[in-house]
Amino acid sequence: MDYLLIDEGRVRIKIPHYEKVSSKAPVFYNPAMELNRDLSVAALTTYSQICDEDIAICDAFTGSGIRGIRYSKEIEGVSMAVVNDLNPLAVELARENIAKNGLTNVKVCRKDANLLLRTCRGKFDVVDIDPFGTPAPYVESTASSLKAGGLICVTATDTSALCGTYKNPCIRKYGAKPLRNEYCHETGIRILAGFLCRTFSKYKKYLDFQLSHSTEHYMRIYALVGKGAKNTDKSLENMGYIAYCPKCLNRHVFRGLTPRIPVKCPECGEALAVSGPLWSGKIQDSDFIGNMLNNVPDLNLNTESKVLKLLEKCYEESDAPPSFYDLHTICRKLKTSAPPLNSTMELIKDGGYQVHRTHFNPNGVKTDAPLPFIEKIILKINRDANNKESNLS
Repeated sequence: MDYLLIDEGRVRIKIPHYEKVSSKAPVFYNPAMELNRDLSVAALTTYSQICDEDIAICDAFTGSGIRGIRYSKEIEGVSMAVVNDLNPLAVELARENIAKNGLTNVKVCRKDANLLLRTCRGKFDVVDIDPFGTPAPYVESTASSLKAGGLICVTATDTSALCGTYKNPCIRKYGAKPLRNEYCHETGIRILAGFLCRTFSKYKKYLDFQLSHSTEHYMRIYALVGKGAKNTDKSLENMGYIAYCPKCLNRHVFRGLTPRIPVKCPECGEALAVSGPLWSGKIQDSDFIGNMLNNVPDLNLNTESKVLKLLEKCYEESDAPPSFYDLHTICRKLKTSAPPLNSTMELIKDGGYQVHRTHFNPNGVKTDAPLPFIEKIILKINRDANNKESNLS
């Protein structure tokens, strides 16, 4: 087998050389996930600063060992990092990479991830679930294992299910119906967040979401764990549904697990498409993300500019309402051209509404303004632009 040496963060590791990233590779390593790992280092650095004592980390699907090795070497206050994989070649390579980086606080395990988490209940402050595909089969064990004050990090690469391309797999894996529309990636993250919350609630635990993002082919969530039946019950009040009208683009968030949702759109009478149950509360925490932004310049991240750009957008939308409007989709409905995004946002803000960009879509705006008001602004901007051109000619 041919190997390559790669530098990432503050570490150098050996990885097998293969033509295509695949779960069938002898040892899994995905270079496209470097941004994911850089963000994780920034998030765990911020989390370690919150904690009063050293932290123990579990990297449940380690592959080459890169994630756990970086956590151990780049984050201060890591007492122990456990890197785990069922693949014997991965375990062997992870041990070699750990030795090459001179680390003594990283332990290698070869166990089923669920078994490892169940047998190490309460021993980890951070559990990172980054499998190839859905994290759903491992959330129950994570919920049982993580103690109050811990941090769960979850990656889902089955975006085709969460975003509604394949509805039945989403229902089967996450117990929720997806929605295939212009904001399906946000809906997908909220379905994943809702699934996490419902699973943790069985153990009288609740989640406080710190950072959530949808990037390229995956979704990623970071959440702090709290405990107590009363607070868990209150947290579950954030479960709900999003009803969407495919004809007029109207949407409404209904809170609760069994809310009364109309069958038809109250604006145009078209049948509503409903997604959920999902998390309708906040999925970003401005304080946590702000601290991440402060920490990034002190970290050795190859993708620093991308990390900062993504975090800035997540910070901006942290207090925005669920879902967003894609201006290009609205303009197609109105059969008009798309006006400048900044001009549209300025007029929405002048109307007394909040408005933010979103990392989910470069043409999207998060706002509490009603759809008819947004449409009126779009038409006004285009009408004024046309009148100006007519006067010039």
